[in-house]
Amino acid sequence: MNILVPNLGSTSLKYQLISMPGEAVLRRGRMERVADYTAAIRDLPLDGAVVDAVAFKAVHGGPRFRGTFVIDADVLAGLQQFLPAAPAHNAIYLTGIRAFQQAMPDTPLVAAFETEFHASMPACASAYGVPQSWRGEGVARYGFHGASHQYVSERVPQILGRSAEGLRLVSCHLGGSASICAIRSGRAVDTTMGFSPQSGLENATRHGDLDVFAVFYMMERHGWTLEHVREQLTRTGGLAGLSGVAGGDVRDIIAAGTADARLALDVFAYQVRKTIGAYAAALGGLDAVAFTGGIGENSAALREACCDGLEFLGIRLDPGRAEGAVDRIVSYSGTSPAVVVLGTNEELVVARRAYRLLSNQTLT
Repeated sequence: MNILVPNLGSTSLKYQLISMPGEAVLRRGRMERVADYTAAIRDLPLDGAVVDAVAFKAVHGGPRFRGTFVIDADVLAGLQQFLPAAPAHNAIYLTGIRAFQQAMPDTPLVAAFETEFHASMPACASAYGVPQSWRGEGVARYGFHGASHQYVSERVPQILGRSAEGLRLVSCHLGGSASICAIRSGRAVDTTMGFSPQSGLENATRHGDLDVFAVFYMMERHGWTLEHVREQLTRTGGLAGLSGVAGGDVRDIIAAGTADARLALDVFAYQVRKTIGAYAAALGGLDAVAFTGGIGENSAALREACCDGLEFLGIRLDPGRAEGAVDRIVSYSGTSPAVVVLGTNEELVVARRAYRLLSNQTLT
């Protein structure tokens, strides 16, 4: 079964065509500056390869859709309902799904939701202290980057040469969008992102954790509309807001070298470091910390800053192993927690979920 996995950005389209169950990558590519998704999807350069299904790394479908589903009107309604919680993500996937429905009308489309991996979190980690009626309408901590954290949970035991059973792991997906997940025996225990991808760590342009009353204060003081606030907090918040560097790209922030830029990097490293320590407590100990994502894989300096001060947990980075290929151990003594750097593969996780779903439907 050949499964096409498109990864949709605001102006980009990455894709892999994966042959399942063998997991061979038949085609991969990236299209930039996409202005018309319908045209781009119609003209995908697949060189005549057969596509048996299309599987999307869907983001937010609320409590009803925390798994992998064949896309139908109900799934689309779920994405639409939770569009206000993930406006940038759900909007682009709704656009992409409809474009594929037009381009490949007879091909099954599958949504593998980012929240699926985090569904194993206990209620004490996922519940908010909001009015009970709010919880009844789906206000809870869902978590995102689920495909990436799932891949890390499966790959790190292989790198360490041990079983996932009993492994206490903190997975740090650090990039333009960043989150951390506490994982025990391959299952999520806690995660930094909550009801929306806005929460948790500071992202490139998204604010991270924020006292909601600060929003009320600024709205009342300036007479701002909800849409104006949403635009600010999603487009100019986060590392961009801290550093004053448009776009919030860590490479640009490092290059800027200003006091505000240094503050942004310090805040980011502090939040990562604090969360690793907190999750060691949540897990009852720590066997490994994994870094992935654009920052996690490529910035040895930021990894070092994130781990600086965690010596009390036994974490000490080996400078001699700081640079080099991913999927490697950068610190491990046999008794202290391992620090692993690896490349994530969200598309492969999505293809596996879709194949499992479609194969089971065929068998039944």
